Amino acid sequence: MHEIALAEKIAVEAEKRAKAVKGVVVEVGELAGVTGEEIVEALKFVRPAWKVTVAEKKAVVECGACGFRGAPKIVERAHDFVVFECPKCGTIPKALEGAEIILKKVIFV
Repeated sequence: MHEIALAEKIAVEAEKRAKAVKGVVVEVGELAGVTGEEIVEALKFVRPAWKVTVAEKKAVVECGACGFRGAPKIVERAHDFVVFECPKCGTIPKALEGAEIILKKVIFV
């Protein structure tokens, strides 16, 4: 369960920013290997008292084959991976946005 490892990293980073953390806001990209729900569950497991808010980030891709730039076509989503393609030509585009998990805000006392 790598979500727990991700949650621990987020928790440690939040605690570096403030001593008495009450909660966090985490941005989870549409193409990240875990969902927002999985991050919430994992953070609630490692820091049960925290309020956890997730902001979903839409993906933006750029296709080297046809030049398309915009939202990808998500072909398959499973635990630990997302398969996506260019909705215009079907090749594998480069992810420009929406593949990361980012600690956006730390809420503290």
